[in-house]
Amino acid sequence: MDSIGQTRVSRVGREIPMKYVFRIALMVAVVFAGWTILEPEITNIVFQDELHDLAAQPSWRPGMSAPNSDEELRNMVVRKAESHDIALDPKQVTVRRTETPENPIYIAVDYTVPVNLFVYSYSRNFTASSAGSRF
Repeated sequence: MDSIGQTRVSRVGREIPMKYVFRIALMVAVVFAGWTILEPEITNIVFQDELHDLAAQPSWRPGMSAPNSDEELRNMVVRKAESHDIALDPKQVTVRRTETPENPIYIAVDYTVPVNLFVYSYSRNFTASSAGSRF
């Protein structure tokens, strides 16, 4: 008892109100859903930037020669996609050689990424190309 005659309640052993637990769980769910939805978008932007670099400078590493065929270029694109956990078949990669000196090679990729939100799943379709905007 204090000087007024009221008893003090000790905070030791006191339970956390459920509203705080619910709010924290809700915020974690929103952050998780946001990241699950935005991560494929961010990966697509980075992948498209790499396609642009690959088409602009096919022999971008010293000592490497430019790809001799479209098939080699397709395989390079598939390897780049694998580094981003994008499952690609070489048939999904379009390679065209153009006559313009700015962009002698055009690369386009059409792929689908599954998005799983535990209670709802859907597929996102992306079309990345070397002619798209830079990151």
